[in-house]
Amino acid sequence: MPAVPAGNYYQQGQQGPSCWDRVKLGFMMGFSVGLATGALFGGFTALRYGLRGRELMNNVGKVMIQSGGTFGTFMSIGAGIRC
Repeated sequence: MPAVPAGNYYQQGQQGPSCWDRVKLGFMMGFSVGLATGALFGGFTALRYGLRGRELMNNVGKVMIQSGGTFGTFMSIGAGIRC
């Protein structure tokens, strides 16, 4: 069987993603995981406290943005360290 190349970056003079691109990708991945986690934990916590309607949506949205920003920041720092 022929070997599968690891990536097309180093063929024909192309370069891989820059360090800044990796940091941005790390932030976006961390932000999306943080949003999902914030929706789960924030939703369950708000329902446990008895929030309904607009209060529920405001609280869950705030928790989603906070956890997404926090986890995205840590993922981007980790990607920057690996550069």
